[in-house]
Amino acid sequence: MIPEDRRDGPGADEESTQLQAAGSVRKGCDTLAAQTPCGRLQSRRARIHQQINKELRMRTGAENLYRATSNARVRETVALELSYVNSSLQLLKEELEELNCSVDTDMPDREGTTVPMIPLGLKETKELDWSTALKELISGHFGEDGASYETEIRELTNLRQAVRTPSRSESGLELLTAYYNQLCLLDARFVTPARSLGLLFQWYDSLTGVPAQQRALAFEKGSVLFNIGALHTQIGARQDRGCPTGTSRAAESFQRAAGAFNLLRQKFSRAPSPDMSPASLSMLEQLMAAQAQECVFEGLSLPVPTAPRDCLAQLHLAQEAAQVAAQYELVHQAMIQPPVCSYVPFSWTTLVHVKAKHFRSLAHYHAAVALCDSPPAEAELLALEQVFLGPLPPSEPRGLMLPQEYEERRKLGKAHLKRAILGQEEALRLHALGRALRRVDLLQAVLGQALRCSLTRYSELDLEDDFFEATEAPDIQPKTHRTLEVRAPSFSRVKVADIFHRLGPLSVFSARNRWRLVGPVHVTRGEGGFGFTLRGDSPVLIAAVIPGGHAAAAGLQEGDYIVSVNGQPCKWWKHAEVVAQLKGVGDEGVSLQVVTLLPGTEPPSTGDRRPALRGLLRNQKECGWRTSVPVRASPRPLLGWGRKAKRDKTAGGLSPASQP
Repeated sequence: MIPEDRRDGPGADEESTQLQAAGSVRKGCDTLAAQTPCGRLQSRRARIHQQINKELRMRTGAENLYRATSNARVRETVALELSYVNSSLQLLKEELEELNCSVDTDMPDREGTTVPMIPLGLKETKELDWSTALKELISGHFGEDGASYETEIRELTNLRQAVRTPSRSESGLELLTAYYNQLCLLDARFVTPARSLGLLFQWYDSLTGVPAQQRALAFEKGSVLFNIGALHTQIGARQDRGCPTGTSRAAESFQRAAGAFNLLRQKFSRAPSPDMSPASLSMLEQLMAAQAQECVFEGLSLPVPTAPRDCLAQLHLAQEAAQVAAQYELVHQAMIQPPVCSYVPFSWTTLVHVKAKHFRSLAHYHAAVALCDSPPAEAELLALEQVFLGPLPPSEPRGLMLPQEYEERRKLGKAHLKRAILGQEEALRLHALGRALRRVDLLQAVLGQALRCSLTRYSELDLEDDFFEATEAPDIQPKTHRTLEVRAPSFSRVKVADIFHRLGPLSVFSARNRWRLVGPVHVTRGEGGFGFTLRGDSPVLIAAVIPGGHAAAAGLQEGDYIVSVNGQPCKWWKHAEVVAQLKGVGDEGVSLQVVTLLPGTEPPSTGDRRPALRGLLRNQKECGWRTSVPVRASPRPLLGWGRKAKRDKTAGGLSPASQP
């Protein structure tokens, strides 16, 4: 199996101990994952890349000096130094290639002969200190004491620490999805197009180990989404594909991985690391779709006592194998194209090429079995034509072109077996060329078993007096009887609570809005009530203020949001709760605090203005959380709402308690 890369920092043991001591180890977090050999492999890759970059800088400086000087002795010395640098670069690149070709021996817990899959390593990241940036933003923009949010910031920090080492299970997926949903909430509350959090997010490339960094929260979201797809590949590769349940689960995992990479490719632009470039994501999507299709073929190939292995069943297997081969051929073409070929592991490219040859050979093998084992029924003749001949051009006659006699079918079956043998021998040759693949004994066993089956069949059909020249077997037309669809991640299945819930509803209390806190304002009850009407929930809106009333005299305005009643915070109160509180007020009146939204949709820019990865899943429904949308009666809206809010406004009406 191809390696699943993890990075192991020098302080991994200390971090794990600190997390356990703090009681922050979460379900779905594997605290020992950073101590695996794969983690040390990723760390070695990063160090080699640093050395390569150092040598490249030295070479650039030496080349500049060589071009700038006219002194013969200096030029001779610089040329000698350049030769040393180039030799060092060559050695480092060879060492890096050897690491990229290393193979993970982590196999499914079974003793079977299934072709190994390619799992993708997770992107690793460094620790991040949220505290300073969030406290400053809470104090400066939201007008609250940032130090009082230590608990919330610690919870966010612990969550991010946990997702650095997710377990390879559904719990790990839920952990990553929960953090992703929290990032969506953070994006909606703290980030604007003109202002970032001011934090530097650093993630390591999963293919090369090179660190990439950006100040955009979208980069953090994209990296987590990439890891969701990568974790699906690891779960799929670990399934026991020797049973129908295992093949089905593996296929679903690879489908969901393809969906994650597809979503990432559609939503991201200007990715700072190679593994998240459009070309890489497109290749990964094709690779996962091909592995899912391979699982479909394996499920159909499993022995089922009640299912007959007749001619039609063999034809279906032949077409399914041809479909898998065709998809792997496309993946191989994507892998050898620049720039992907410069950083994709060579062992991946070789394995994909081997699989394309292997499944193309299996297609010919099953076609030969369909021809020779039993005479096809009349209903199967058309299927035979479609498998071997494909759709004929309109200009050619539509007569039956397949052999009817057993001897002719035997000769055609022998020709298909010959192509199967040649293809399987080529697959074994490609397998032997790769140092990494040579260590995968299971792959060699699968290829050897397929070759032996083809040779056995061929010897059964090869007669002593068979001196004719074998005909050329036609290609098998690829076709699948189970179309697999790319499945996008379901973020809504993991419900999360907003960590910074205390700041108030997102519809009002976010960095995209500006407001002024007014009060406490004391309002007494008059003969006509308090002199205002209310509408909406969380927070409750002052929909109208009666001119000359007590509310107008106290300075309340239409469009204000009530955030406190008699000292009790009520940002999240429902309309009925505020009304009930006002009804219980006596002649002494009520003390209110309100916020007034200010003109302008965003505060002045104070953060990073560089182009960032934009537009990544800002839809709240996709992230599994919803916020209450306030309703207002003013004809000049201070905020924009969707259709749902308009329906709520229409259904709201004036409160009977607004004018007690």
